[in-house]
Amino acid sequence: MTHGDGRVAGLVQGLYQPEGGPRVDFRRPAGEPALAAPDSVSWRVFKNPISLFVGGVTAVILELAEPRVRTGVWEHSSFRRDPLPRLKRTGLAAMVTVYGARSVAEKMIAGVRRMHDRVTGDTPAGAAYRANDVELLDWVQATASFGFMEAYHAFARPLSDAERDRFYAEAAPAAALYGAVGAPASVAEWEAQLAAMLPKLERHEIVFEFLELMRRTAILPAPLRGLQGALIRAAAAITPPEVRAVVGLGREWDLGPVERRLVKLAGAAADRLPLKGTPAVEACQRMGLAGDYLYRR
Repeated sequence: MTHGDGRVAGLVQGLYQPEGGPRVDFRRPAGEPALAAPDSVSWRVFKNPISLFVGGVTAVILELAEPRVRTGVWEHSSFRRDPLPRLKRTGLAAMVTVYGARSVAEKMIAGVRRMHDRVTGDTPAGAAYRANDVELLDWVQATASFGFMEAYHAFARPLSDAERDRFYAEAAPAAALYGAVGAPASVAEWEAQLAAMLPKLERHEIVFEFLELMRRTAILPAPLRGLQGALIRAAAAITPPEVRAVVGLGREWDLGPVERRLVKLAGAAADRLPLKGTPAVEACQRMGLAGDYLYRR
């Protein structure tokens, strides 16, 4: 690894490590499997920081369109006041869920569930919600799977129909631990869930407040910051058209052809660059594989 690669690795690691929080060592315990296997589609998809950024924004757009999820997220988190630490905690949780040793992931997920037990209330319209409600957990899991997979497919490397189905199915063990026992296990099941949820989705200014927060918060490392606006528009671009129509993401949120090419170039480059110390590389090492195993597949 060159000095330049080491600097990039440090910048990417910073996306997943909240300031002051404990560093998760994905190399330990040696040999312990994760919830998903190294040869899974999930391990390939989650190694790419560009598509994770795009897909994560898409997932939140979909989540904030649901009034109970929106109220729970906006009123019971620090996102509005200090979005970057919250984003890093969420990113680290995703990395542990996919790449962490099973015992580490199970412990973390149990902690998330205990935290969610305290998140209850009523929406402004008077609808009661609980963060651990199965319907809401299923929706959050579904939107995350859709966002991450669709972003990887669109901007890093195309996936076959069979791979897209496998990606949804591979999430089942982790989804069950989170309590999302009805999360979609295939593209067809995602499409059915989206159709069922669509009448419950609504436009709200919080969606645009979130996108503005993402635009003005310095999330990406300085060398990539000029790309941040394009990545946010990329997230809007892959949001299902019927949801875009509901929430009011008009043509001004479209991704232009030059921006699309830039995002795809960045996504493709990130898919070929193994970085020392990142979760994907460390998880491969834990399993006795070469650090660049996922980057040769």
